[in-house]
Amino acid sequence: MGTFQGHPALAVNPSLFVQQTAPVSEGLVTINLDKEVEGWLAESWDISGDFLTWTFKLRQGVQFHKGYGEMTAADVIYSYQEGWGVNPLHARTPDFKAFWTPENGSVTAVDDYTVAVNTGIAVSELVTLENWLAKTPSGSSNWVVSKKQSDEIGVEAANREIAGTGPWEIIEHRDNEFWRMNAVEDHWRQTPAFPELIFREIPEESARIAGFQTGQLDTFLMAFDSIPEVEKVEGAKLLSVSNAIDYGINFYGGYYAEASKPDTENRASYDPEVPWISSNWELDSPEWENARKIREALAISIDRQTIIDTLLRGFADPIKLWFWGNHGSQIKGDWVYDPQRAKQLLAEAGYPDGFSITLTPSLRGAPAEVEACSAIAQMWGDIGMDVKLQNLPYSTLRPTMVARTYQGATCHAAGARIVTVGAQTLITENAAWNAGASHPWLEDIMPRISAAVDPVELVRLESELGQWLFDNALTYVGLYSVGAVWPVGPRIEEWKADVKFTDLRNINGYEYIKPR
Repeated sequence: MGTFQGHPALAVNPSLFVQQTAPVSEGLVTINLDKEVEGWLAESWDISGDFLTWTFKLRQGVQFHKGYGEMTAADVIYSYQEGWGVNPLHARTPDFKAFWTPENGSVTAVDDYTVAVNTGIAVSELVTLENWLAKTPSGSSNWVVSKKQSDEIGVEAANREIAGTGPWEIIEHRDNEFWRMNAVEDHWRQTPAFPELIFREIPEESARIAGFQTGQLDTFLMAFDSIPEVEKVEGAKLLSVSNAIDYGINFYGGYYAEASKPDTENRASYDPEVPWISSNWELDSPEWENARKIREALAISIDRQTIIDTLLRGFADPIKLWFWGNHGSQIKGDWVYDPQRAKQLLAEAGYPDGFSITLTPSLRGAPAEVEACSAIAQMWGDIGMDVKLQNLPYSTLRPTMVARTYQGATCHAAGARIVTVGAQTLITENAAWNAGASHPWLEDIMPRISAAVDPVELVRLESELGQWLFDNALTYVGLYSVGAVWPVGPRIEEWKADVKFTDLRNINGYEYIKPR
């Protein structure tokens, strides 16, 4: 869980993610289990015919915690302009800033319950709703907080005791130990059935299982190997959502958008001497093709099905690209496990004996993160690679990604998407958090994607982007899409109908849980 943080200007992972699973605060919109965007704090919204002006109708009567009064348009504008738009470490900061502080547009509080945003340029409704506004809860969570609280006690103090609008109010927290929350009576959306919710940091799986077996825990983030033990608990159930989490391999250091500009300083981890990084960003150059062969070799040397059958107990399906788990039909081709061909590709690229590479699991609460990444390290070793498997807390790893100093590969999980293309801003030059690569071709297509107001054109561009990423194995190399499986203790009812399909690496919907 890390340190509790609640202010939009300061909140970072992992608290950014975990705080929203309760939730203590709420965003304008979310995504339900039918993969439909639905209003939360925004009761409704409409977009002008030229796709320049968005008008949000806010829900009336929503109260902030700690006596800070009713939410208004001023709180919304404050949260996005002086919060998310200036947060130095949020993955979506450039998107929030572009939408809520548009260079050639405007943001206006029409009245206390209406916000009009003129973006200055046409932007896609699907991309904006799914990626910039609706990924809550997720690692890209965003929410609205009380401007009055920050004005009175300051941003730093509000960050630790935030006045949100959610069905749970933060009462007490101790770093890396627990968060204690009280139910909000007469909440506008859902008053919890239990008066108190406690999140506990329990690093060892065996301790979590013991807590579940003895009734101290009602649910927990569970390794799939623990399913048999959970099923032995009298009255216990399993809640599952299929194809909820996409896993992929990301290669870091290929920042070709920067490398292609002679008047800019390259990112620290861009080093063309590294085998998977090309010294030439031109797609038809021999240097690019050699680096591409190396990335393909690493992709096809992974036995995805064995990982699925063993570590994931069959609760997963192979995918072609990260973020494309539910959209694989848009891409031609598959990663066919072929270690012999992988060795051949390495030899053709000039590395018949392999080379050294750092591989790091991104520890973000998904099933078998360390175990699967360890298996991949062994598979790469089988084709002659010298793999340094590195385990770090995500709070330590992530800043090196933001700073473009990490060089190696990661095993990375993220919530499955209803629209994939908005996620690809994570591999553009100006992304706050970048997934390892950027390229002039991506810098050209991504603005066209963001402006694709026609859904048919959006899908066409989405397919073009996915095919390019797959063919070049630049990063986002797909592993598998895994189902979310959560244990349900004998004292509580299953609540699947109320789960949000945003990012299911972590449990959400606690406010809907009822006693059995």
